[in-house]
Amino acid sequence: MRKCSLLFASACLIVFGAAPLCARAQSQPQPQPDTVETFLRSQMQKRHIPGLQVAVIQHGKIVLLGAYGLASVQESVPVTNQTVFAICSITKAFTGVAIMQLVEAGKLDLAAPVSRYFDGLPADWQSVTIQRLLTNSSGIPNIMNNNTANLVAEGDDAAWAKVQTMPMEFAAGERFSYSQTNYLLLGRIIDKLSGEPFTQFFTERQLHVVEMPLTVFGDSHDVVPRGTREYTFMRPVDGGVRRTDKLGNLFYEYSPFLLTAAGLNSTAEEMGRWIIALEQGQLLREKTSLETLWTPGRLNNGSPSGFSKLLNGYALGWPTVIRTEHRAVAPIGGGRSALFVYPDDDLAVVVLTNLQGANPEEFIDEIAGYYIPEMRASAGWGLAPSVKRLRTELMKRGFDRAPEVASELKNKDAKFQLAENDLNVWGYRLIQEGQLKDAIEVFRLNVSLYPQSGNTYDSLAEAYANAGDKTSAIKNYTRSLELDPKNDNAAAQLKRLGPVGAGNGAK
Repeated sequence: MRKCSLLFASACLIVFGAAPLCARAQSQPQPQPDTVETFLRSQMQKRHIPGLQVAVIQHGKIVLLGAYGLASVQESVPVTNQTVFAICSITKAFTGVAIMQLVEAGKLDLAAPVSRYFDGLPADWQSVTIQRLLTNSSGIPNIMNNNTANLVAEGDDAAWAKVQTMPMEFAAGERFSYSQTNYLLLGRIIDKLSGEPFTQFFTERQLHVVEMPLTVFGDSHDVVPRGTREYTFMRPVDGGVRRTDKLGNLFYEYSPFLLTAAGLNSTAEEMGRWIIALEQGQLLREKTSLETLWTPGRLNNGSPSGFSKLLNGYALGWPTVIRTEHRAVAPIGGGRSALFVYPDDDLAVVVLTNLQGANPEEFIDEIAGYYIPEMRASAGWGLAPSVKRLRTELMKRGFDRAPEVASELKNKDAKFQLAENDLNVWGYRLIQEGQLKDAIEVFRLNVSLYPQSGNTYDSLAEAYANAGDKTSAIKNYTRSLELDPKNDNAAAQLKRLGPVGAGNGAK
């Protein structure tokens, strides 16, 4: 990404309400409550997403294909199943496949140092393994400035020269650091070992094999056939970039040598077919190759590491979701596209959008829940294990017995622990689901367990306020402020709610 600057232009407001354009032979009835389509529309409205595509792949077939909203807000052009979206860093997953194809061909060893395949590198880089490049644990400095998203010097050649003079960020394997230099090096290795430009190698060995005619490399400088416009709410403000309430056009560009890191454009349908081909052995012959591709890297201390609490590992170009149930490999791109493959469930979900900041990785698990019932939020998915146990009992015995049930579970199992934040998360989920009475009971339990936390009283006060119980809300906001005088939210809510009235303490 040479400049990766954002050029903004004003755009009209988005109107959601057109029926989804689904690739199905027969006409579809209007979506009923609690369907995938209604869920997606609610997410689009909540996140102000102009246009979105979805594909759900189950048991080797695309079982849902949908297109919603606008590909171009200014021209009111609807998204169809042939609309092409930028997939940004999901391109790294294609790079991982290309590398494993070279491994299968006997041309590359993941454990070999990069110096075996690339001459003239700085001394500190030479012993870094190919696997460390793929998992972003190399320590090699980033050719892109982490603060500005620009190259470290103006121009590709100058940036390449500059990055080679920069010190290592850390010893290889010490930690995770998202460095585009890793994928620059991988691209040059693919060029050398395949005997052709990596873009051609990708096209011949993946895009043509799967028959993905709409999937192409390109950025804002290129005319991408059927390409959507890309949008953002981020704007330059006071020398920085901040989120605003005004939609604008997003301009993005990629340096040719970083197209292994980002640069592909595709459709949800073609991405779905690519996943099917990958899982069915059309792109990688050996089952062990796919297992290697999707195995999270380990740091020197033996632990995995990744972007976040959710994306807590990183495999060969594939971010991963490591958890005891329904693990996933989950490439994401540009804050606007994501795909989750659930290897143990024979399920995959692709969501492509044209809004920077849509972050579909935050709601793909909920889409999966329509196909894996135990992953539904209504079944307690996403809650901490102890909270799930408590929830199961309260569903049988009543939420008003929360303290009693929690005490019983603790007496039966010394490992049973209810963390303050875990209960808070559950309480707010209940509010979102409209179960205010139950949310209040959960927050009251949290207050009883953590009586010196201003945050527990703040949450309980908010639940009471939502339920219309002004007196209880004031009492709990007051107690929260007593425990945490810096709680600006409590102060603001008390001002909004009016006089405290008689009495302190919490209900």
